[in-house]
Amino acid sequence: MEVSNVTREYLARLFSQDKRFDGRKLLDLREMELGYDVSNKAEGSVRVKFGKTEVIVGVKLAPGEPYPDSPTDGNLMCTAELLLLASSKFEAGPPAFKAIELGRLVDRAIRESGMIEFSKLSISEEKVWTIYVDIYPINDDGNLIDIATIAAVAALRNAKMPSIDKDGNVDYSIKKGSLPLSKDTNPISLSFFKLGDSIILDPTSEEEEACETRVTFGISKWNKQHMINSCQKAGNLPLTQEEISKMMSVIPEKFDELSEKLKKFL
Repeated sequence: MEVSNVTREYLARLFSQDKRFDGRKLLDLREMELGYDVSNKAEGSVRVKFGKTEVIVGVKLAPGEPYPDSPTDGNLMCTAELLLLASSKFEAGPPAFKAIELGRLVDRAIRESGMIEFSKLSISEEKVWTIYVDIYPINDDGNLIDIATIAAVAALRNAKMPSIDKDGNVDYSIKKGSLPLSKDTNPISLSFFKLGDSIILDPTSEEEEACETRVTFGISKWNKQHMINSCQKAGNLPLTQEEISKMMSVIPEKFDELSEKLKKFL
C-alpha cells in the first residue's frame, strides 16, 4: 500500500530538518546484525538484519557450462525470491520486477567489483563452477538492495568449495577450502533516496515508499581508492548536479563505515 500524501508531506518536512521517525539523521544507517550458517544445505549462508529489515542469502555451487565469451571462467547467478511473509506488498506468482531488479543489482555490484576470481573456477575444458546466490528477504522494512548485497558478500566469504572427482562427480559432504575471492575488496551498494530536496540513506519501508527517486551505486575499494562499478536510477524525479556531488562526497565515508561493520563478522 502506498503512503498517503499527508504522510509524504510530513516526511518531507521532517527530512528538511534532518530528522526521521526513528531518531536517525538523513544519512545515518541502522544497526547491523549478522549470523552465519543458517542453512545446512548451502555451501555458505548468512542472515543479515538492518533494523527490522531481514535478509537470508544462501550460496550454492554446481558444475556447469561456461559462457561462450568466457570459456575458461566460472559463472555467477544472483536471484531473489520475494517471500509473501516478508511484506504484504509481495505477491505470489512469477518473479516481479522488484525481485528481478534486486537480483541483478546485487549481481552487478559483486561481478563488476572483481571480488570473485572467475578464472580460478574452471574444472575442465568443458566445465566450470557456477555460483548461485539465492536471496530471500524475511522481512522488508526498506533498503533491500543494500542489505542483500552485504548478505551476499558475507555468504560468499562464508562459502566452502565442494569436492569433485576426475569424472565430474560432486561430493557436497567434503569441503575443499574457500571460494577464490580477492582479499582486497568487499563490494557494497549504497542506495540514495530523494524526497523533495532531501537525500536519505537506508530508509525504512514507509520512507522508501514516500521517496520519489532512488539511485543505487555498486562500490568497491582498491589501493585505498573508492571505485563506482555500477549505477542504476529508479523514479522519474531528476537529480541535480549538486545532489550527485553530495552523494559522491558521502560515498567514501559510508562505504568505509559499512566495511568496518562487515569486517567484524568476516
